[in-house]
Amino acid sequence: MTRPSVYERVTEAIVAELQKGVAPWVKPWAGAGNPSLPYNATTQRRYSGVNVLLLWDAALSHGYRSGAWITYRQARALGGHVKKGERGCAIVYASSVERSQEDDATGDESEKRISFLRSYSVFNVEQTQGLPTQFYQVAVPKPLDDALEDVDAFIERIGADVRHGGDRACYMPAYDAIQLPDPQSFESAAAYYATSLHEHAHLSGAKHRLNRDLTGRFGSGAYAAEELIAELTSAFLCAALSIPGQLRHAEYLGSWLQLLGKDKRAIFTAASKATEAAQFLERAGGVAEETDVEAAA
Repeated sequence: MTRPSVYERVTEAIVAELQKGVAPWVKPWAGAGNPSLPYNATTQRRYSGVNVLLLWDAALSHGYRSGAWITYRQARALGGHVKKGERGCAIVYASSVERSQEDDATGDESEKRISFLRSYSVFNVEQTQGLPTQFYQVAVPKPLDDALEDVDAFIERIGADVRHGGDRACYMPAYDAIQLPDPQSFESAAAYYATSLHEHAHLSGAKHRLNRDLTGRFGSGAYAAEELIAELTSAFLCAALSIPGQLRHAEYLGSWLQLLGKDKRAIFTAASKATEAAQFLERAGGVAEETDVEAAA
């Protein structure tokens, strides 16, 4: 029996959650305070792409409060160790290899670079012992009122044309503007800002910004893919800005299941594009941070 590829294993895990009617990128907020984006405890750099989803899911499943992760070797290098019996969370990184190939017509040889994913394990710091004391400190969640003020200022600094009124939230490419219902019509201020960040994600893909044309990659599924990217971008930004995330478009669950069923690399591409969009908006909003680029399209 052929062993499932990294793409297949990750996609199957996410599909299993979507089939329950749950978006894995929203789950970290269930029963939690202000979960952060996961980061490497040694380098202090955030993980990105699909690795965020994998580590969020592992933290939620095991009840880890810390967003800090570390490899077995990194723990040993710091004088600590992974507790006996603990199992790591498999995350991925892009790699490539050069292979020689011969042209059938001319007989000439050329080098071709083949990209693929490798996986390795990381452990939450709560699975370790003996690390320096500061590695076990859990950040105090930012008060929600303060976080809401910060996200309001963040969106203001981005400087998009945001219009209010009506009952629809959308990005209007013809006007390069975002349309949102009045803030008071949302169930909470956090819901309003999460929706705004979703639409800002769409805005980031405009031709004069990130030029996110998905038609060649996803064909008829491009619309569903773009909505998935916007969902993930909003989730990443909500975590970075310490506001509760929410599932913006539950009605798209079916189309995402169809998309992931057809293309085992779709979630990797979507998560990678979402990281790119989140970083673009963070730079525009003045809160850009370094990240580990661990996932691949």
